[in-house]
Amino acid sequence: MGVMACLALALCGPVRTAAADMTGRMLVPVGHTVGIKLFSRGVVVVKLTEGGSPARSCGLRTGDVILECGGTAVTSTEHFQSLLQTRGEEKTELEVRRGGGTVKLSVSPEANEKGVYCIGAWVRDSMAGIGTMTYYDPETGEFGALGHGITDVDTALLMPFSNGAILPSTVKAVKRGTAGSAGELRGDFDLTKDLGQLTANTQNGVFGVLEAAEYPKSAAVPVGEAAVGPALIRSNVEGDETEEYEIEILKVVPEASDGRNLVISVTDPDLIASTGGIVQGMSGSPILQDGKLVGAVTHVLLNDPTKGYGILMETMLSAAE
Repeated sequence: MGVMACLALALCGPVRTAAADMTGRMLVPVGHTVGIKLFSRGVVVVKLTEGGSPARSCGLRTGDVILECGGTAVTSTEHFQSLLQTRGEEKTELEVRRGGGTVKLSVSPEANEKGVYCIGAWVRDSMAGIGTMTYYDPETGEFGALGHGITDVDTALLMPFSNGAILPSTVKAVKRGTAGSAGELRGDFDLTKDLGQLTANTQNGVFGVLEAAEYPKSAAVPVGEAAVGPALIRSNVEGDETEEYEIEILKVVPEASDGRNLVISVTDPDLIASTGGIVQGMSGSPILQDGKLVGAVTHVLLNDPTKGYGILMETMLSAAE
């Protein structure tokens, strides 16, 4: 049964806290889309050329993160390329993060037909897309979004975090979800203005701090515990408007290791008519039950877009810590 995370991409285990410690905390459930831009620490190897290449010969693998080249910290794809050009065919030491540790590799670049020194690897240093802000804390300005991490589209690995920001976003169109085909929110975001800075990219959400002038003007509600039964999600699926839609929480799995604590079903006819159910870009939509913030939407079931998964607010707030 296929599932898809609901961050609409434009490009190419936390410590748990007892539910009682989170219950009652006052947060503003937002539910509005935001543009998200994230820059990695180092560059991610997303593909190796076929056949023999310096990258393959030195032991580089897809999913590796190149942190240093010749003892210099790598800051971008362009920076990495310039470091290779400086060294030419000289054997160069790479410091690479792999899994939970680091390895040292030695690579000898080769000049291509244009005289540019290469190692035979495609690398990426950033991602951008549209997702939904889940909450913000009116006392501190801290916010959480998505309910899952931002992963590289080619390797499916969590993007190593250096810095990033969220940007104003407006939904321009919706591609409806159908069985076997995930839908998505299509929108614009303003690259000239930051609403806030990201501080972390984790498996259970992205987190940061809003600029004081950008705090949403909504009422805070207490954090609560989710239960099987009717609930609401707050989402922005058209223009700049945020609406509440009816869902049903079908199952609660508090100890789910992947953050899929909730199985949910969209029951609101208006949302089904406009989107088909859950679509990419809705990831992070807050889930409200009995006037309390209990979780966020995270994934859609590919064979039935009216159903999907959510993360408990307890799990998301634990990741934020």
